[in-house]
Amino acid sequence: MNIPDQPIAMSHEVHTYIERRQQIHDDLRIQHPEWVEPDGKSSMCDSYEARLVELLDGLTRRESTQCIVDPHRLLKKAAN
Repeated sequence: MNIPDQPIAMSHEVHTYIERRQQIHDDLRIQHPEWVEPDGKSSMCDSYEARLVELLDGLTRRESTQCIVDPHRLLKKAAN
């Protein structure tokens, strides 16, 4: 088995959202060096990161607008 001489993305404990985004940023570039230009820029990695942020923001907004208690059930109890 031939093992490439490329860095391997290492798992480490992440404590914050910012750290998680930085880990994803770094790991994408380590796992896909062919996407990274000589100047260090990567439109492909940037695209993946932007899509992830979009998905996470959508989840955050949806979760924050969901009621913990069903308002219809509360209104029914109040009417009794």
